[in-house]
Amino acid sequence: MPHPSALLRTGAAVAVVLGTLTWPLAGAPTTAPAAFAAPSLSRTSPPSPPSPSPPSPPSPPSPSGSPDVRSMTPAVAAGLDAAVRKVMREADVPGVTVGVWTPGQPDYVRSFGVANKATGQPMSPGLYMRIGSETKMFTVTAVLQLVDQGKVGLDDPIGTYLDGVPNGNRITVRDLAGMRSGLFNYSEDEAFFKALTSDPQRPFTPQQLLAYSFKHPVMFQPGQKFSYSNTNLILLGLLVEKESGQRLGTYLARHVLAPAGMKQTLFPTGNEFPTPHAQGYTDQTANGKVAETADWNPSWGWAAGAMISTLDDLHTWAPTAATGIFPDGSTMVAPATQKQRLTTPPTGITGAGYGLGIFDVQGWIGHNGSLPGYEALTVYLPSTRTTVVVLLNTDISYHGNIEPSTLFGRAITRTVSPAHVFDLPVPASATR
Repeated sequence: MPHPSALLRTGAAVAVVLGTLTWPLAGAPTTAPAAFAAPSLSRTSPPSPPSPSPPSPPSPPSPSGSPDVRSMTPAVAAGLDAAVRKVMREADVPGVTVGVWTPGQPDYVRSFGVANKATGQPMSPGLYMRIGSETKMFTVTAVLQLVDQGKVGLDDPIGTYLDGVPNGNRITVRDLAGMRSGLFNYSEDEAFFKALTSDPQRPFTPQQLLAYSFKHPVMFQPGQKFSYSNTNLILLGLLVEKESGQRLGTYLARHVLAPAGMKQTLFPTGNEFPTPHAQGYTDQTANGKVAETADWNPSWGWAAGAMISTLDDLHTWAPTAATGIFPDGSTMVAPATQKQRLTTPPTGITGAGYGLGIFDVQGWIGHNGSLPGYEALTVYLPSTRTTVVVLLNTDISYHGNIEPSTLFGRAITRTVSPAHVFDLPVPASATR
């Protein structure tokens, strides 16, 4: 949710979209509804009326099939093409890849536009992409596996495991995973913003990131409300390392990615980026001008937003994360623990709840992600086992406050699942 999405630009409405790893542009803090404070870097504020969005083309007639998802007829596919192209044109998106899969229906996998504006390289489904705050789903999965192993307690104070956390004797592991800790979001700190934008290739350690947060007072007592904060995930990443005895990337590779068969997903240690990949474009820069970001170092997002993946791997991940079951039928997260994960209290946005590192928006379970130059949306509709994945190579907001991934999610689901339209409106007060 992060505007949960843009790791830096406060994720607007959950961040905003819950998945955002956002930082406030020019150091100006962004606010978001109490429930989805910037997925990435936003804070909580009272819900506001939805922001304007580009008009969508009329939905094609509903063919026979599921009442929740339209059959993928040629007419529906053509409607998707038109909806995606319209968002691209309105929001000035260079390139996007979209996948829609429902068992028993034809797959919809299409790429539009360019992966690199300078070379004209076309966007294509096989490109590696940075996925921002979708990383949170993987980090919390690791935590939940340690819960199943008896090494971590969801209702234990984080101070039981890690020293030096403000209010650490009261903030629980559950509060951190559910974005209800009250800890200040480090990516909203002005000094952090200046440090990052002055040298986007510089590495950050988890301890450095926490220092930006911990110099601020706690914003509220744990559990009082929802406030999207990347700080929570940095602590959970350190928790995984301490209790597993492994580096976070190593743990994820061995216990989550390999069992899921996700061979094209990785947790980078620096600015490495497998090829082929798309160039990213952002205006989250020191001077506000658009810059290319493929070689930026995502270490500042670490456990909250550093991961890289592909369309095919995220197609695998959506149902895996939503069910807690690996593709081979083995258990990733125990059913009782998964049930707690999918308990999604209100966030302040109508129809949107946030559980343990995962959201439910109008029935769609998953997460969004955004960090400078890239955005992603990976969601799953259990009633029809439908997966939607959207990957794009810009995080530049539409009208200054709407995540482009949200625009695509809204347009796609209006076409394929009109009874379940993915939407994370941004509060009128949200700024960049």
